[in-house]
Amino acid sequence: MATLGQILGLARERAQQLQLPYAGAVTPNEAHELLRLAPGARIVDVRTAAEWQWVGEVPDSVQIEWNQSSGQRNPDFLTQLKHQVDPEALVMFLCRSGGRSHGAAAAAAEAGYSNAYNILEGFEGDMDANGHRNTVGGWRKAGLPWSQT
Repeated sequence: MATLGQILGLARERAQQLQLPYAGAVTPNEAHELLRLAPGARIVDVRTAAEWQWVGEVPDSVQIEWNQSSGQRNPDFLTQLKHQVDPEALVMFLCRSGGRSHGAAAAAAEAGYSNAYNILEGFEGDMDANGHRNTVGGWRKAGLPWSQT
C-alpha cells in the first residue's frame, strides 16, 4: 500500500506532465486511499443532483453542482465550496468521467485551494465500444464505496 507522500508525489508528477493548473490528479483508488490517509481530506462531487440521485454517490462526499440541471454553470460554485470545504484541506473533485471535475479543480486552485486535485476517470469512467459507462475506469468500476438512493 502506498503512503500519503507517495500518492501525492505521483499526483503532482501527473500535474506537471499534463500541465494542470492545480495540485495534481489521482485515480479513484488513490483518492479513496487519500481519504483514509489524510485527515480532513474531502471529495467534492460536482455532478448534477439528478446524477447523484439516479446514478449514485460517494458516501460522505460534499455535493456541489458545477453545472446546474439547465446546463448553465453554477454561479455560486465557489461560494458554496468555501462554505463547505476548508481552503487548507486536501480536496478532490469528482464528476462522471473527469471533465467537469477538471474545471472545478482549476477554479478552486485559482480561488486559493492549494491542495486541489482532480479524480481521473470520474464516477462512471469513459464509454466503452458499445457506448456504456462503468466498464472502462471510474469509481464504481474500481469497486469503491458508493450508494444509490
